[in-house]
Amino acid sequence: MKKMGIYRATDTMRDLIKDNSQLLMVINRFGISLGFGEKSVEEICKEQSVDTETFLAVANFISGYAESTENLSIPSLINYLKRAHTFFLDYNLPTIRRRLIDSIDYSDLTGMAQLIIKFYDEYVAEVRRHMEYEDNVVFSYVEGLLEGILCDSYTIQSFANKHNHIEPKLNELKNIIINYYPERGNDQLTSVLFDIVSCERDLSSHCQVEDCMFVPAVELLEEEILTKGYAHDHSDRPIANGDNERLELLSSREKDIVVCVARGLSNKEIADHLNLSIHTVATHRRNIAAKLQIHSTAGLTIYAIANKLVDLKDIKL
Repeated sequence: MKKMGIYRATDTMRDLIKDNSQLLMVINRFGISLGFGEKSVEEICKEQSVDTETFLAVANFISGYAESTENLSIPSLINYLKRAHTFFLDYNLPTIRRRLIDSIDYSDLTGMAQLIIKFYDEYVAEVRRHMEYEDNVVFSYVEGLLEGILCDSYTIQSFANKHNHIEPKLNELKNIIINYYPERGNDQLTSVLFDIVSCERDLSSHCQVEDCMFVPAVELLEEEILTKGYAHDHSDRPIANGDNERLELLSSREKDIVVCVARGLSNKEIADHLNLSIHTVATHRRNIAAKLQIHSTAGLTIYAIANKLVDLKDIKL
């Protein structure tokens, strides 16, 4: 089917959804209700008190069309991002967890099921910290800017410099399940893997909206405030800062470190156990993560069990 091209205010909302079904998520996050019939984007946005230009900018960006950030409504964009956070934390990630539990075998003797859930729970906790920081710190800072208050100790670039995308570990979990969970003919597990892939893409798109739309729009607001000489906030705000082939990639020392990690030893304990410096252990762990593309303790534990480097009895679940 031929793509529509850049979306405009006169296009019907129905045609946008027909062109790109992913925009259903955008509509939901702007708080737009369904049942819009043949109404145009502009008509629906006006009826439901959504800034038309901001909606179109996000819809076009999600669909691969570059849009200027100069005329964005920052309050509208913040509401969009907050709604996305609520969707991920209160609905999507918990739903995936329930489906993941239903699809894996908790009676298996390898302990893989428990480790997979542990990995997932650690990941969700990381996502929650990431999004709560944005809700409580970044958005609060920007809301202050909207009132003409510029904070001397923080800028949006402070956030951008440390803004890490949160979807790669979800991809890592998917790959761990595919490569190391010994399950055949499990339709439920295959289905939840598709859910994980969809969530991974959605999270990636969400982070790109923050990087490519939200941050530049806030930078323009900061420049405007500096130019107009608005008030400065001098207060000290609390600103939170193939399996065998893969196995052969690791040196014998790296395998020793994987075993220690799986057994729950800290870097210092590993250093003492293997007569190494903590710096050397940290370097080995970075190399292991780069070779295996596994970055978490739970992931390395699953890898170690799957490749018979450790026994389940040696693992603290």
